[in-house]
Amino acid sequence: MLLRELESTNNRGGLILQSAVCRLLLLLLVVQCTLTAFASSTAWTRQHTSSLAWLHAVFFLNPNQGWAVGSRGTVLSTNDGGKSWQAKAQPTEDTIRDIYFSDDRNGLLICERNIYDLRSNDEPRAYIMKTSDGGEHWKGLNMRGAGFDARLMRVIFTSSERGWAFGESGALYTTHDGGASWIKLQAPTSYLLLGGSFIDENSGWLAGAGTTILQTSDGGETWHRSQTPNAAHVRFNATSFVNARLGWAVGSGGNIHRTIDGGRTWHSQTSGVPVDLLDVKFLDSVEGWAVGNEGTVLHTSDGGLHWMNERSPTSHPLERIFFTDRSHGWAVGFGGTIIAYNLSGRPEAPRLRR
Repeated sequence: MLLRELESTNNRGGLILQSAVCRLLLLLLVVQCTLTAFASSTAWTRQHTSSLAWLHAVFFLNPNQGWAVGSRGTVLSTNDGGKSWQAKAQPTEDTIRDIYFSDDRNGLLICERNIYDLRSNDEPRAYIMKTSDGGEHWKGLNMRGAGFDARLMRVIFTSSERGWAFGESGALYTTHDGGASWIKLQAPTSYLLLGGSFIDENSGWLAGAGTTILQTSDGGETWHRSQTPNAAHVRFNATSFVNARLGWAVGSGGNIHRTIDGGRTWHSQTSGVPVDLLDVKFLDSVEGWAVGNEGTVLHTSDGGLHWMNERSPTSHPLERIFFTDRSHGWAVGFGGTIIAYNLSGRPEAPRLRR
């Protein structure tokens, strides 16, 4: 009798164990299928441009209307999210470093003369061009105090009127009238400034060579240098802030750093890649993207605690990334490369909620 009871108990235990194992295997199968479907749905795709220019910048007003600019005066435009790109008439033969539009009519270009094409030592390396007809025609602007041998790399606007341009040797300028006139500011560095973020007309950050990260709370009148104890000899190429305290900076050698105190101190994160990262964009406090050399595209959905190396459709360097919302993004770089991200109608990745 006792033996039969023990056998019955063992059989029931075996059935329970088998049922649990089957449920676990089914759960793992569902998770694997979900992750596989999500991975295939989030692949970036390359868009056709018929251009071989080195594209330095991209800007979109909305998920459909955008521009990309680069070497030899290249200006490309799209009205369908990049499904088709049209080459516009070149406003200059010089390199275009950056582009900004306040609306579908008014925009700016940051241009750089080739040093060997300068007619005199007094001729400025950088100049700005403006359009008021959606990019059909461009004209040069006078940058007050800009007659120095300084390249400008980026322009950032927080409104249609207030903006900043910056670049070589700590060069920094600001405008209060949408770029019609510019005033030179003083930055406490002589290093090349490559990237920056402003969340309003007062709070901003600049990043560059020489492990440089600068912070201002008065629109650029005064600047404070950040502490980066774990970033010796890093060239920071870009920053992205989601509020006055939380931000990220990326740079050479796969370096990613985060601040939670407005940029006073920074702490490193693990990117998992050795290549230079050239731009970064966070959409909120947890989801962010970074791009760089060798076509690298990184993604995080937990504030940078973990970075995933996404499948990229190119091996060319990607210099700039731009998102209009969580579902629509673009990155541009060498050889006329434009890649696009479109999550519309596709499953979303699991995200850490904070």
